[in-house]
Amino acid sequence: MKRVVLTVLVGAVGLLVLVGCRQMPEHPEKTGKQPSIYPDYIGVTIPADIAPLNFNVLGEGIDCVDAVITGSKGGQLHTNGAYADFDIDEWHSLTEQNKGGDLTVTVCVRKDGKWLQYQDFKISVSPYALDEWGVTYRRIAPGYEVYSHMGLYQRDLSNFEETAIFDNTQVTGQCMNCHTSNRTDPSHFVFHVRGNHGATMIQIDGKREWLKAKNDLLGGSMVYPYWHPSGDYCAFSTNQTRQGFHVVPKERIEVFDLSSDVFVYHPATHEILTDSLLQTKDWSENAPVFSPDGKTLYFMTCRQQEYPAHYKDEKYNLCKIAFDPATGKFGDRVDTLFNAVAMGKSLTWPRPSYDGKYILFTLIDYGYFSIWHEESDQWLLDLQTGEARPLKELNSPGADSYHNWNVNSHWVVFTSRRDDGLYSRLYIASIDDKGNATKPFMLPQRSPKEYYDESVYSFNIPDFTKRKVEFNAREASYEVVSDKRVETKVR
Repeated sequence: MKRVVLTVLVGAVGLLVLVGCRQMPEHPEKTGKQPSIYPDYIGVTIPADIAPLNFNVLGEGIDCVDAVITGSKGGQLHTNGAYADFDIDEWHSLTEQNKGGDLTVTVCVRKDGKWLQYQDFKISVSPYALDEWGVTYRRIAPGYEVYSHMGLYQRDLSNFEETAIFDNTQVTGQCMNCHTSNRTDPSHFVFHVRGNHGATMIQIDGKREWLKAKNDLLGGSMVYPYWHPSGDYCAFSTNQTRQGFHVVPKERIEVFDLSSDVFVYHPATHEILTDSLLQTKDWSENAPVFSPDGKTLYFMTCRQQEYPAHYKDEKYNLCKIAFDPATGKFGDRVDTLFNAVAMGKSLTWPRPSYDGKYILFTLIDYGYFSIWHEESDQWLLDLQTGEARPLKELNSPGADSYHNWNVNSHWVVFTSRRDDGLYSRLYIASIDDKGNATKPFMLPQRSPKEYYDESVYSFNIPDFTKRKVEFNAREASYEVVSDKRVETKVR
């Protein structure tokens, strides 16, 4: 009986709090300053089809938040509660109506029984469509040796629905990484599994193949994949990766390769296409990507060092070689496209825009595992002019790293540790026709402060996806542990 009474009392108190917060601000005192909100959505640019930018107002003593959004082209949206929590359908109606316009946000809070009104701020609604269903990413605790709970996940960008693609609770002790689809089309999907049952999984039009993880002729596993636009090929690198730990403040871990080479895989014949220019003795070739027309293979390369003693001398340039899709043959010369070494820097994770205009890359002091480098910044290379510049609009004092383009080349998703310095979160920004970037916004969550404060996971290797990835995780879990693998052959 006491338990029933207690439940009723708790419910009654919750109802009183809810009713109290539903009071509307009357004659609020104007503060003359903008609110401190989390996430920081002040002045960002968004696609019309993004999920609502729910936010918390930071500060002691705040027990109610009232937010009104007014569109420059019409429409208004109102919410009142413990934080700004917008109705999804009403939000999309407002953003669609205001494409190419602005949203003015008026925020009031009740603090110590008194209503305060902050200075309005704006959110711009881009004329560029997102043209994607969602994003895929790896969600992992920021550890080093033990995989714990992690996996590949996907998120519907129009709402807050997150689902697992493949999770290591289904295959205990395995690590899923290096996933990608073909120009955001998941009909061609690939990822790598590390661990006792290691393999490279390639799924084409729903048919899965598990490739033997290591090939003695290659010297390592098939990692860092990137599809040819035709879907007939997939580029990989093969890396003998090691890691070491720092003993200095603000530096935790360094990842380096004893060796690495680049090759192209032909799924139809299970052939690995190699070339002596991509497998040199004294250089480490890494992270290959195809140009949008499929006629060029870009990749990183650095002079091989003695590791771990000279890990700070590991510095990568961006190079290219011709590729003939009809024959699967490479050109007879390698050209340097961007000389980061001449700047005393190292280039990593090149990603061409799908319209052929740019290559987005990360610049760091040394090495290539930029997610652990606090100084890592996003740079944009203009393929027409050959000029490269830092994207100051995107960069922060924290590590800004892994990135990918959406299919129309007007949006990028990337990871950043700007939030707390420890966990990498996902951020999205727009790139216009002249290569100008907008202030990035953190991936929206229904209850953002609660979600990110309680999360013990980092997000990395993000990519857009034009539709939900269809993957039978139950069947795949049996296939992994069966150790039945497709042999590859080197041509």
